[in-house]
Amino acid sequence: MAHHQSAEKRIRQNKVLNMRNKARRTRVRNAVKAVRAALENKDLAAAQTAFQSMVPIVDKMATLGILHQNEAARTKSRLNKQIRLLSQKAE
Repeated sequence: MAHHQSAEKRIRQNKVLNMRNKARRTRVRNAVKAVRAALENKDLAAAQTAFQSMVPIVDKMATLGILHQNEAARTKSRLNKQIRLLSQKAE
């Protein structure tokens, strides 16, 4: 239990930030899932569209510190590689 006013305020701030970060993390995961689902269905157009909407979300969360920069880069790279492989098979 906090005994100082500043510690009590910090606890309140942490609750708000924790909820905000949790929502943002969920948003990233859902964006990545959308790309993976399109890849599993072998739907190239949907995968490319989902990937284009996912990239700014992942970049923003990496900037905010919710994702590590390397994790964001790795995620984008792996998904882009799978999309390129799918497009080569479609040709």
